[in-house]
Amino acid sequence: MKNVDALEKFQCKFCVNELKLYDTGVWTWSLRPDQPTLGSSIISLNRHAQCLSSINADEMGELAELIKVVEGTLKASFNYDILNYLMLMMVDNHVHYHVIPRYEIVRDFGGVLWVDNGWPQLPVISDCQYKDDKLMLNSIYNTLKDNLKVYS
Repeated sequence: MKNVDALEKFQCKFCVNELKLYDTGVWTWSLRPDQPTLGSSIISLNRHAQCLSSINADEMGELAELIKVVEGTLKASFNYDILNYLMLMMVDNHVHYHVIPRYEIVRDFGGVLWVDNGWPQLPVISDCQYKDDKLMLNSIYNTLKDNLKVYS
């Protein structure tokens, strides 16, 4: 029961089901509710696991396929310069990656300017640009869904 609770708590905190962009069955790619940079998202395992070593070969293979979808979609949507994948798990003890698109120059999206405040150093993951702007979050979500690049 503890594992189910931990998974549900994680999924609730990051609105995984509400902001789901793509689901492989094993992994889910969802938009991050807080946006440190434009298009920030999360890749999370659909079953609870506390450490990367508990991921099996099939799950890792599916992760590799999902990463192609994530990178292709984010590139088509926002033309990032580089992606950072952060697996921190200090607070949320569940296998997941924060996917943080990085931008050397300011991006204009939705009529507002987006700045990568950490460039060219570490991302400032605690940043939340346009906090509580549901319209902006929906616009980012819809742009990603419209540009979803699924590879077979």
